[in-house]
Amino acid sequence: MSDKRKRIVIKFGTGILTRSSGNALSRTQLRRLTGEVADVVRADHQCLLVSSGAVGAGLMLMGLSERPTDLPSIQACAAIGQSRLMGLYETLFQRHGLHVAQLLLSHQDIDSRTRYQNARNTVERLLRFRNVVPIINENDSVAVEELRFGDNDRLSAEVAILGQADLLLILTSVEGLLDEQNRLVAQITDIDAVTHLAGEKVGTYSRGGMVTKLQAAKLAFQAGIPSVIASGLEPGIIAAAVAGKPAGTQILVNQ
Repeated sequence: MSDKRKRIVIKFGTGILTRSSGNALSRTQLRRLTGEVADVVRADHQCLLVSSGAVGAGLMLMGLSERPTDLPSIQACAAIGQSRLMGLYETLFQRHGLHVAQLLLSHQDIDSRTRYQNARNTVERLLRFRNVVPIINENDSVAVEELRFGDNDRLSAEVAILGQADLLLILTSVEGLLDEQNRLVAQITDIDAVTHLAGEKVGTYSRGGMVTKLQAAKLAFQAGIPSVIASGLEPGIIAAAVAGKPAGTQILVNQ
């Protein structure tokens, strides 16, 4: 892993946090992912997690087989599932001597100068502890943007900008952006030139697709922050991305 201390925002999509059957959170996946994040923190890097999964966890706890279509029901599922999700993170990170901190943000918090600065100050203070992993989600029980479209992709870019990150790592259930021949596009320097390759496929328990991931990467790119879109189902991908090794689709920023 790179010797230079880095600040990384890692986004966990719903698709990598649930079992392949889609009917429960995957403790096996969560255990591996939190272990890989802990390794990055032990290497003296700073990690901010933007985690989806609250709505999916709520659906599963309530025994619902598919995502509701009305907003109040979706928000209710998020309210039920958020505590379950955070409880799992707390338990799993404690095994590595790490604590978790929950931050629930909305786009209004990002747009407000005062609230934006307050959020930035909180993030900076949390990271100074060195043994705390901030876990950020949209305030799904009152906000609607990410619930309708994006699965926290845009929020992850906004957090990367707010936290002045060195890297945005968007983990999803596919290996990255694929071209017309279904081959991985390993590096991108012009996002607009590859937007046509992005599909709109979404999961039963999630929202968003490659379109919103590229949009998030473009936001980060415009702020001078490189991104990686890669498979969170592939062991070792976090360490590889942090070290600058080949990993998924890398969106490069001219230095």
